[in-house]
Amino acid sequence: MSHPAHGLPVREREMGVMRTDGGGPPARRCLVPLAAVLISLCTGATYSWSVFVGPLKGWTGLDQGAVQLPFTLFYIAFPATLIFADAVVRRIGPRPAALAGGVVFGGGWMLAGLGGRHFAFTALGVGVLGGVGVGLVYIVPIAICILWFPRNKGLVTGIAVAGFGGGAALVANIAERLIHADGATPFSAFGWLGAAFAVLIGLGSLAMAYPPGMDGRHAQPLAWRTVLGEPAFRMLYLAMLAGLAAGFAVNSNIKQLYVGARGGDALSIAAIERAGLKAVVLFAVANAAGRLAWGWLFDHVRPAAALRANLAAQALLFAAALWLLRSPGGLMAFAALAGFNYGGVLVLYASTTASRWGAARVGQIYGWMFTANIPASAAPILAGK
Repeated sequence: MSHPAHGLPVREREMGVMRTDGGGPPARRCLVPLAAVLISLCTGATYSWSVFVGPLKGWTGLDQGAVQLPFTLFYIAFPATLIFADAVVRRIGPRPAALAGGVVFGGGWMLAGLGGRHFAFTALGVGVLGGVGVGLVYIVPIAICILWFPRNKGLVTGIAVAGFGGGAALVANIAERLIHADGATPFSAFGWLGAAFAVLIGLGSLAMAYPPGMDGRHAQPLAWRTVLGEPAFRMLYLAMLAGLAAGFAVNSNIKQLYVGARGGDALSIAAIERAGLKAVVLFAVANAAGRLAWGWLFDHVRPAAALRANLAAQALLFAAALWLLRSPGGLMAFAALAGFNYGGVLVLYASTTASRWGAARVGQIYGWMFTANIPASAAPILAGK
């Protein structure tokens, strides 16, 4: 059976998923995406990493590439954990899984607060524990939202992960204030932020529950050989890898991009810093907006068309990078467009997975596809160098 808009095989009806659309108390249905946004506002904090790069270089004496280590480790631990997250959710349920992920993620950032003693604490806390924590919680809001709203996979996925991009803008501004407060350091900022993340994700996890009459185990997991053997999966994996690498290269280094391209420009260091911070925030806000816009587009065109449009937009933007990065205004345009395009990557592939293999298998199959983050995680270090 095919989706009328997508032409892709779906198995929701035979698994009893479609009957959940519109089911349950309306107030409870509305609470699910709101809680998903709250969770993703916290888990997207690592997207603000560029704000910490300059202060960390000053405090540790490390170079641009070295201080990207926590960011790179995060994008290895995160997708590696996501491979097993679906099994954890099936075993203990979405609410406990989200709560556990929040505790590990927040605790990791608090551990990073000890980085003043040795940078290894920051790498371990933000990179490894932070990645494991997000890996446990990330798929829960996506899967739960799709199960509650199966007829609007694209848009509801965009809503579920919009905070993951928009949260970086909020965290970037808060972090700037914490870092530059009297007597503060980037490491003290890590501690305060980590405590807040643990509490807020814990609150959001309370709404993470299956729709009435569903326990999340009605769809049998597929053998990995079966899925990985499908040409559709391999094509999606490679396309997602390209999109992720492009986004990572910009996101982790965006505050320094104009500095590297300004040539003989006479802007003061303070002005460059302000332009860099605006670019970080603009990337994050556009990232969130892009998730909603690309999600809406997904619901109205065939998945292949949406994916091709996203990849083409990224390619064209990078081709224009050398021209755009010659001025502060160009940096702002580059940041906004890069964030908008990158936002689509984290919506389109999850939504396509739900359409192709069924909403109840999103956690399992998208977890495998998400491992494209691991090879893509080399992009920040390479771009930093």
